[in-house]
Amino acid sequence: MTPDLRVTIAGVEFTNPIMTASGCCGYGEELAACYPLSKLGALVTKSITLKPRLGHPPPRTAETASGMLNAIGLANVGIDAFVRDKIPFLEKQNTKIIVNVAGSTLQEYVEVSARLADCPRVDMIELNISCPNVDKGGIEFGADPVMTERSVAEVKKVFPRPVIAKLGPNVTDIVAIAKAAEQGGADAFAIMNSAFGTSIDVETWRPRLTNNRGGLTGPAIKPIALVMVDLVHSNCRLPIIGIGGISNADDVVEFMLVGAMAVQIGTALFVEPDAPLKIITGLKEYMKRKHLPTVADLVGKVRKY
Repeated sequence: MTPDLRVTIAGVEFTNPIMTASGCCGYGEELAACYPLSKLGALVTKSITLKPRLGHPPPRTAETASGMLNAIGLANVGIDAFVRDKIPFLEKQNTKIIVNVAGSTLQEYVEVSARLADCPRVDMIELNISCPNVDKGGIEFGADPVMTERSVAEVKKVFPRPVIAKLGPNVTDIVAIAKAAEQGGADAFAIMNSAFGTSIDVETWRPRLTNNRGGLTGPAIKPIALVMVDLVHSNCRLPIIGIGGISNADDVVEFMLVGAMAVQIGTALFVEPDAPLKIITGLKEYMKRKHLPTVADLVGKVRKY
């Protein structure tokens, strides 16, 4: 038996449920030097804003126990250079392309999304309304249900293909935020963005990040991400892409059992750039061992007490 890894989210079929996470492989060029991107279910680009951003000064990453802190500050080339210089490369890749969109104002989200509407090779956009690392934009759009619904609704007016709402854990009630995104017309959720965190150098007494705090990623946040996916899956109807500390096939199975239809690999890429390929192989072996014909048979099948 050859396990069927295909999944369909918002009408878009992916050859397998393994995607890269935004911000962890740039625009895909460096990763393509390691292996064909066609091996991935989808490539998710780093966040794109209206104007280029330099981001925060270094140091902007720091290792922690079982995780990594980052405060990159949405450094990116801006939508003009992205369309001119990056889209031609992405158009040649035989995988689904998801572009992560960020902004400091609602109008910025709309303008960037409208530009991407003219790029037919962009299969979906992922609205980054939960970034914890910038002073303006990001989390304030995803921490207030009214702003969440409005942000999604305005972007849906200008982008004709599926829109994913990327939600974060730094909110009082993620279910309320998810329902607001659903009400605004979102087609899927990406859960979850990084958690607030910091780390202090005890010799200098300074934070290890120039932004003083950042987003915690990696295995340390996996239990939090699993419960966030479970909560939203239990209360909403949209498909979910799980994110948070996934580094092997067992992690993927956990996320799918609590309701994720697909997953994104982030911090693990910094340790093993080919982690997605190993995960796909491990997932096939797991399905054979469990006599599962399709990966979709795992979704939401957790046996709760």
